[in-house]
Amino acid sequence: MNNIATIILAAGKGTRMKSDLAKVLHPLLGQPMLSYTIALSLNEIKAEKTIVVVGHQADQIKENFKDLKIEFALQEKQLGTGHAVLQALPFLQEFTGTVLILCGDVPLVKVGTLRSFIDTFRGNDSTLAVLTAVVEDAYGYGRILRSEEGWLDRIVEEKDASEEERLIREINTGIYCVRASFLKEGIKEIGKENAQGEYYLTDMVGVAGRRGLRCSAHMVSDPTEVMGINTRIDLATATEALRLEKIKELMLSGVTIIDPKTTYVDRTVVIGKDTTLYPNCTLQGHTRIGERCVIEPNSKISDADIGNGVTIRSHCVITESRVEEGAAIGPFSHLRPKSEVKAKAKIGNFVEVKKSIIGKGSKANHLAYIGDALVGKEVNIGAGTITCNYDGLEKHPTVIGDRVFVGSNVELVAPVTVGNQSSIAAGTTVTKDVPEGALTVSRVKQKNIRGWDKKMDLHRKKSRKKKG
Repeated sequence: MNNIATIILAAGKGTRMKSDLAKVLHPLLGQPMLSYTIALSLNEIKAEKTIVVVGHQADQIKENFKDLKIEFALQEKQLGTGHAVLQALPFLQEFTGTVLILCGDVPLVKVGTLRSFIDTFRGNDSTLAVLTAVVEDAYGYGRILRSEEGWLDRIVEEKDASEEERLIREINTGIYCVRASFLKEGIKEIGKENAQGEYYLTDMVGVAGRRGLRCSAHMVSDPTEVMGINTRIDLATATEALRLEKIKELMLSGVTIIDPKTTYVDRTVVIGKDTTLYPNCTLQGHTRIGERCVIEPNSKISDADIGNGVTIRSHCVITESRVEEGAAIGPFSHLRPKSEVKAKAKIGNFVEVKKSIIGKGSKANHLAYIGDALVGKEVNIGAGTITCNYDGLEKHPTVIGDRVFVGSNVELVAPVTVGNQSSIAAGTTVTKDVPEGALTVSRVKQKNIRGWDKKMDLHRKKSRKKKG
């Protein structure tokens, strides 16, 4: 939309959250709460300017959003919404259009609602407009008082409202449209003669009235869109609303979700068509999942890249890793950060992979640890095999060539290199490089002691006599 500047109010601490973290930084479906409002301004409204007013934990907020095309205004003391907007005005000195004022803790509002709000504001020749909602319980909100013709007459805060005014269920959402020219001059006239001793942005309605200027109120159809996040309960409510929205979006795009009630997918996750998600999956961060994948129950995937046709069996944890086309992971597997599983490879039951590459068609089917390793193509890793990558001070690499057979209960003491097409016998501890095509065996010679059972029986009898 043309000639729009956005001010986002995000300076408050959020006392009712009972948290050391600024309210607008609390995660909401995988993203900081504030990111939703910023994204609306930058990507949907496409505002010419986006100014975020910060105060509590200002440096932390700036760091979180430092790469975006936004400006920050500092409100050192939180003296009310009017005072907050005043801090943003130096960034609007040359701006002459419409100022949209949003709240960093109202993340569910949709772009269609805001576009309709802006169009109506411009169409009815208002100087100021407020977005309103009718709610069942209006406690704590500013009430909307309209004139006989339906125009906005006043906004009365809860603590300043009379008993009769508190019965009104149409409330102020904290979202405004204001002509920039009026905002710059009118905001200087508001005072703090109220129960809170703060500079209310709502008093701009009175300023406009004294000048004979028209103010309007635009009612949103779904009050959920404009709910403010003040407590952890509100945060959970908003998260659920966004979660269901994401789940519906995925299903409409061709993803099968067996049980939408128990599937958790962050807003930033991308999933290809014909992929199936089973109950209790959790997909987080910047995860990308290809087409025709199967994600079985109770698996958690975070910031991972999963190719087409991959099967993630139940109870797997995958973090910051890449799994290529046709591979199979699990059940009960753990891919730690910087792991890469090549096409058609298999990582099976109770296998942990850390910062390693597992080559195409290779398999570690059960009970293994592979850390800081480069594993070639078509390698077999036997049960109970581990790479001993840590010497107590530093991590060391293990390199395993192509088509290597590693038997069960093998220890590869890094740094060590195993040549192509070699074999390592079960129970071997490898401390030296293995030549290409060789068989490596490292075992104590087996010794059988006959009559051991009789010696044990005699030992038990003596033990019982001592106890008796």
